Amino acid sequence: MSDEQGDPGGQDATDHLLGRPRTLGRRQVSAAAGVPLLEARRFWHALGFPGVGDDATSFTDADVEALRHMVGLVRSGRMHEPLALSMTRAIARTTDRLAAWQSSLLLDAVLNARGAPDVPVHDIEAMLESPSGSGLAGRSSDDVQASHVAGTWLMDLVDELEPLMVYAWRRHLSAALNRLFSEGQSEDDGKHVTVGFADMVGFTTLVTRLSDQQLGRLVGHFEALASDVVTAHGGRIVKTIGDEVFFVVDRVDAGVDIATDLLEALREDPAMPRMRVGLASGEVLSHLGDVFGTPVNRASRITEVAQPDTIVVDEAIATELGERSAYTLRELEPRPLRGLGVTRTWLLERGPGEQPATRRRVVHRPPMADYLAGASIGTDADASASDSDACEEISTTDSATPPPHGIDRPVPRMPVDLTEPGATHAPAPSRPTPVDDDTKENDER
Repeated sequence: MSDEQGDPGGQDATDHLLGRPRTLGRRQVSAAAGVPLLEARRFWHALGFPGVGDDATSFTDADVEALRHMVGLVRSGRMHEPLALSMTRAIARTTDRLAAWQSSLLLDAVLNARGAPDVPVHDIEAMLESPSGSGLAGRSSDDVQASHVAGTWLMDLVDELEPLMVYAWRRHLSAALNRLFSEGQSEDDGKHVTVGFADMVGFTTLVTRLSDQQLGRLVGHFEALASDVVTAHGGRIVKTIGDEVFFVVDRVDAGVDIATDLLEALREDPAMPRMRVGLASGEVLSHLGDVFGTPVNRASRITEVAQPDTIVVDEAIATELGERSAYTLRELEPRPLRGLGVTRTWLLERGPGEQPATRRRVVHRPPMADYLAGASIGTDADASASDSDACEEISTTDSATPPPHGIDRPVPRMPVDLTEPGATHAPAPSRPTPVDDDTKENDER
């Protein structure tokens, strides 16, 4: 909270969200909570906030209550202090990312709504022109003004979003507890799972071609699409790293379905970059929401050397799939993988005639070109579609079947051309011939 000092908007936000003005210094907070200053500082840092000086009035009574509550858990014996600090860090890191994510979503909505015929929820254009509210009308920087409009909008939504956040936490906690009780194992025990990395190819080149807003839309679209597909098959996204999604799922066949559905979804959208997926199976360790182990490293290394538009799997997955007619496996030349030595891998494709009759889509998503062009996202049509079709099996048998591996598609997979306003797609470049050289493959990332 100390970083908000000197910013009237930040001061107002803190007073509004915490319900009380900032009138207390750090020594007053520690004294009111009955906690030594050093102990109070440890909890404050665990929350992810920087230190403040003795003269700064950065705190409210809400800070006193939060500190008193956490220290009470320690003094009552329900937690020891290291555990309480770790729990505080877990909550802080999760909510910090959530707050940043929500802020970014609303800022994108404000920026995308400029000149849009339909603006959901708020008349954003009127907010941008109004001299009231943020008090920034007439400033030369539209982006600064849009930021304050997004902040005002988010503050107005807090009371409606807070119950959903608590509900979602309890729902996910319920699922985590069910897994904990049913598995009867600690995080130190290994668990056999399938892990995968889905990587957009040529992302470095895209970064130089797209504006910050367009890049954000592309990454957001990719993450949302991946989340829909992974969760529909019972998997979990461990983390996203811009152009790459790391997921885990209990069953091999579910992991393969995730990989094939992701690949096909991106093939259907000509504005999206090409993708490659690496899969591996084996025992991993789960710790603090992350996953570690040799299968994770193997899947990552496999992805690095995979060709665009392919799925490559390790020996464990190839062995388990065996001769199943639903898949075609072709062993590739064994090759050294960084940190793993010479490794056998297989190219995986759906078997002949095994194109899925249905694909579960949780939310209808417009083509990526609409996102890059700044079209309004989340229209009434989309909302009605998602309301009626959520978790419904939607037939895809009439859609064009993706061509076999190695055959060029008729639609060039290129991002929107940024050189001309309103342009559709950039001219199709000649597609490079896939090569097996590690350096070339890593350059494409």
